[in-house]
Amino acid sequence: MLKSLVPLTLAFGAGVALVVQQALNSSLRIPLGSAAWAGFASYFVGLVSMAVLVAVLRDPVPPLSAVSRIPWWGWGGGLLGAIYIGLAILLLPAIGAATFVALLVAGQLMASVLFDHFGLLGLAQREADPMRLLGVALLIAGVALIRR
Repeated sequence: MLKSLVPLTLAFGAGVALVVQQALNSSLRIPLGSAAWAGFASYFVGLVSMAVLVAVLRDPVPPLSAVSRIPWWGWGGGLLGAIYIGLAILLLPAIGAATFVALLVAGQLMASVLFDHFGLLGLAQREADPMRLLGVALLIAGVALIRR
């Protein structure tokens, strides 16, 4: 029981951290005068943090041969992350944290069910059965209630 509770608690904490991160990033926009510079500042601090983590873990630099085998689309996570951060900085003040996160989670869940169902990008296939689809529908209903 405890073993399964730890990853669930960490995932919950990651969700809390996501909201805090977006509120902090959004608050940078005003003093920096730009959503783009606020996003840059966020990514810069993240880059420095990851460099510290690599140093602490003493992870070796990956060989160039391994890096060259990564498919072109494998590098898209950074671009999508930048788009996400930029949109969050702009949208959080406009629509509020609850609506933004509700829509974010609804989009994530819908995409996740599709990715699982079709086994996209190397994920194991998991059927979009009626219970999963009901979960998506209930989440969309939750978005409508949060948006009120």
